[in-house]
Amino acid sequence: MSSEDQVFNGAPGGPLTSKSKTLDTAASMAQNFGPVKSICAHLNAFHVYASDRTRCVEANHYCSHINEDVRQCLIYDSPAPNARLIGVEYMISTALYKTLDPSERKLWHSHVYEVKSGMLILPGPNGLPTDAWEAAETKEMEDVVGLYGKTYHFWQTDRGDPLPLGQPQLMMSFTDEKQLAGSEELVKDRDSRFGISSEQKKEKRGYIKEPEIHKGKG
Repeated sequence: MSSEDQVFNGAPGGPLTSKSKTLDTAASMAQNFGPVKSICAHLNAFHVYASDRTRCVEANHYCSHINEDVRQCLIYDSPAPNARLIGVEYMISTALYKTLDPSERKLWHSHVYEVKSGMLILPGPNGLPTDAWEAAETKEMEDVVGLYGKTYHFWQTDRGDPLPLGQPQLMMSFTDEKQLAGSEELVKDRDSRFGISSEQKKEKRGYIKEPEIHKGKG
C-alpha cells in the first residue's frame, strides 16, 4: 500500500512508518485473528439516519454468523484495504425479533425493501462468472429478506467528520420507493463502481416471497 493510499480516506494522520509496517507484518503472521477470519460475506447497501431520514450513507458490511439466527457485521465506508470502520450491525431472525419488547423493536429495521429492490448486493469476486455469482447472491437474499437489523454508526463520514465524533447514531434501512427520492444518484454511482444493475437484481428477486414486516420495526 502506497503512502497516498493510506491517507485517501480523509482521516488525519501521516502514512505508516517502516516500524509500524514491520510490526504489522510480524503480528499478522504470528497472531490468530479468529473472529475476523470467521467473516463469510460482504454486503453493500445504504443506511439512513434514524434522526434525519434525509441523510444516508453507503455501507459495506463484512458479516459472520454467531449461529443460524444471529449475524454480526463490521461496517466500513468502502471495500478498500484502508477503509474506515464506521459502524456495526447485528442481524437476527424473525423468530428472535418476535421475542423483543415493543420499545426494543423500534431500534431494528427490516431488509425486505433492500432485498426486493435490488439495493442490497453481495459484490462479486473477480474472475467468477457473473451468472454463477448472481445465482448464489439471489439464494442468499432468500435468507436475508427475513432478517432484522440493529445498526449504529460511530463515524459520520457523510458530513466530512475527520474522526468518529459525537454520539453513536442509530441507523435504519430504506423501506420504500418514496423514501429513496433524492438518493437515486448514490445508488447509480454504487452500481457503476461495482459493475452491477440494481434493476436487474430486482427482476431476478421477484420470486422471493415478502415476509410480513412485524410492528415496531424502524
